[in-house]
Amino acid sequence: MTSDRLAALRSRKEAQPSDKTRAIDNEEILVGVDVLELVSSAMYVDPMTIYREYVQNAADAIDEARGRGLLGADQPGQVEIGLDPSTRSIRIRDNGSGIESADFVRRLAALGASRKRGTTARGFRGVGRLAGLGYAQELIFRSRVTGEDLISELCWDCRKLRTELRSGEARGDVADLISGIASFRMVDAIDQPERFFEVELKGVVRLRSDRLMSPTAVVEYLSQVAPVPFSPDFSFGEQIAAGLRTHLELGELEIRVTGLDGIICRPHHDGHAADIGKPVSFDSVEFVEVPSIDGGIAGVGWILHHDYEGAIPTGLQIKGFRVRSGNIQIGDNTLLEELFPEPRFNAWTIGELHVIDRRIVPNGRRDNFEQNAHFNNLVNHLVPAARGIARRCRTNSVRRKWLREFELQTVAAREQLDIIAQAGISGAGRNQIALGVEQALLKMEKIAEIDLVSSDSEAFNTTIEAVRSELAQLMRDEVREASPLIRLPAEKREMYQHLFGLIYECSTNRIAAKALVDRILLKLS
Repeated sequence: MTSDRLAALRSRKEAQPSDKTRAIDNEEILVGVDVLELVSSAMYVDPMTIYREYVQNAADAIDEARGRGLLGADQPGQVEIGLDPSTRSIRIRDNGSGIESADFVRRLAALGASRKRGTTARGFRGVGRLAGLGYAQELIFRSRVTGEDLISELCWDCRKLRTELRSGEARGDVADLISGIASFRMVDAIDQPERFFEVELKGVVRLRSDRLMSPTAVVEYLSQVAPVPFSPDFSFGEQIAAGLRTHLELGELEIRVTGLDGIICRPHHDGHAADIGKPVSFDSVEFVEVPSIDGGIAGVGWILHHDYEGAIPTGLQIKGFRVRSGNIQIGDNTLLEELFPEPRFNAWTIGELHVIDRRIVPNGRRDNFEQNAHFNNLVNHLVPAARGIARRCRTNSVRRKWLREFELQTVAAREQLDIIAQAGISGAGRNQIALGVEQALLKMEKIAEIDLVSSDSEAFNTTIEAVRSELAQLMRDEVREASPLIRLPAEKREMYQHLFGLIYECSTNRIAAKALVDRILLKLS
């Protein structure tokens, strides 16, 4: 029997049904090249997330440096971001632990093999550093640790990667592709710090109004998502930070962008520019503590109460009940809006929840959390807080309604007082107008007695007394005697008074009607 026939028989025999199972051999597993695209540009849809990923890695490196005694307690974790429009390049450098040359290639060429899994580090999937592959021509990593004379440098050719993926000519597994597009070398460390890690994006692509290369856009983005301190001119900042520090390490960084003064701070301020919207008046801070399933603490947060006059302007960059893990924002300001009885009330809210329970894990895109019992427990315990905010929103909405109504009645009363002061209508007409003022005063008095506006009752009563006093003074006869009509014959005077009464009666705009009567009286005088 020939060898081919023996092989065919053996193949058919192996293909027969069997209850036996076996492990899959490593040779039978192929990780295709497209996975590199999936974990890089396909995962990070918003270009600005590359800043979050690299700052997150910097924060982990700085925490490691502190743990190893490389950074003292009085030494700040620092991140420098340099933008060069002429070469369209971005550099992000930190003063963290760095990576030794012996481990450099193995760690930075690895895919989904982070050594941080199972630790307290913020990132642990081993793919965040690849976020820049889809947004530059070259992605370069550099590092040096204390005691090394040279800098380790790994360069990814992003343009070549995209060309091969789009052409369909890339073959083999992902390791073959990486070895063909990435290169390593050691370079001189002249005038360089003794310890650092740096990522550089060269030939940054132009997307979405070129926000990647905009210093202002970078600051606005990182001020919301990065672990940076509150601004010194935010009066509640220290109180919030102190309350949070009793439960977690904030790990705040000093992040600077080349060409801009100072470090990046959170966007909260006591006052805001007029062109952004009406300044928000902050009243107090409420702290929220969420228990975990097994009795520990799942998260701790804060809510900044204010006047709740409506949605917080988007330009202030502080609206919404937000969530942070490792003091880095997860998702955007709408992540928790479904907790509210009406989602719109989330836009009236200013607050954050910091996740403490390590079993509550951000998903791969960091735009939400992995759905599990621990995350559901967190969400369920936040519902009462969201309902409390909704009650404040509704209460203040009703209060503003009564404040507006009081103002409208005050305006109506004063308009009618102006007509009486004009002394251009008959006595009967004047009495009718005075009755309208009394009706407005009655409504104003009822509003002043409502509990919701009790804080304004003193000012309301002062206004009511002023209107009543002015009415009493205007109804005296000497006011009528000061009118230009008093010099006219009785028959002609009555004719003008009747005409003026018709003008007020037929006009839909009392202010315009009064202006017309004023002009006629001026002519008569």
